[in-house]
Amino acid sequence: MAIAESFAYPRVTTVGDFFALLKPRVMSLVIFTGLAGIVVAPGDLHPLTAFTALLCIAVAAGASGALNMAYDSDIDGLMARTATRPIPMGHIAREDALAFGWALAAMSVAIMWLFVNELAAGLLAFTVFIYIGVYTLWLKRRTPQNIVIGGLSGALPPAIGWAAVTGSLSLAPLVLVAIIFMWTPPHFWALSLWRSEDYARAGVPMLPVVKGKPSTRRHILLYTILLAPLGVVPAFIGLGGMLYLIASASMGFWMLLEAFATWREKDTIKEPSAKRLFAVSLLYLFVPFAALIIERILHLSPLWS
Repeated sequence: MAIAESFAYPRVTTVGDFFALLKPRVMSLVIFTGLAGIVVAPGDLHPLTAFTALLCIAVAAGASGALNMAYDSDIDGLMARTATRPIPMGHIAREDALAFGWALAAMSVAIMWLFVNELAAGLLAFTVFIYIGVYTLWLKRRTPQNIVIGGLSGALPPAIGWAAVTGSLSLAPLVLVAIIFMWTPPHFWALSLWRSEDYARAGVPMLPVVKGKPSTRRHILLYTILLAPLGVVPAFIGLGGMLYLIASASMGFWMLLEAFATWREKDTIKEPSAKRLFAVSLLYLFVPFAALIIERILHLSPLWS
């Protein structure tokens, strides 16, 4: 009688595993807002230089994602949302992810410095420092305000794009940064409302875990109330036109409605309002920034100049 023997082979790390480390969905949003900064900035930039700047923004964002996964691999394995990431699954060694992330980060900043300009490179390096040094290694496991302060990292791409074109900063790109900065807390707190058990299990002091869900709902509403009028400011400082004004005002009103619904939510288990708010918050950034880009492509005049 023949006995069939089976042999277990270790899984080989693939290109797809390394790509997953880059957090491609997060990276796509960073690329889009960075592109908006490049497109709306005054002045001309050679298409190849513009592509290089955008590529560096994308690579630095991916590097930050990889480093975040490496440093947080212990808690990622404890949360259902992150348990299937490459490191907790054993697809990539933590040390390899660290080497990969730091190499990409250094390369992106160096290329931005050599082929674009020093200010854009400095801002790019600062985003990596904020996301890894300040948010991931310092604040994330210590304070429920982690996402507020750490959110500056994800808010800076429009300023980096602007600096790549102009070599300077002004009020306009800083307003775009402020919009994303104010958007970040309600966006992630909405997620944390229905993922609170995950964060509690991993010992991450997100706002629902530390202050409770009612407090989180109030914070979401407050930030959204501040965000909605801030979102239309670009239309009044010579940056956006009528299309932008309509897009930003409409999305701000929609997000306010969902924030109020989240504040009044009764289903504290499934959190349907928070899930809708999270989805709408993604559109909130995409639609107005797309309007800015379209206005520049179509040479539409801003409301104020």
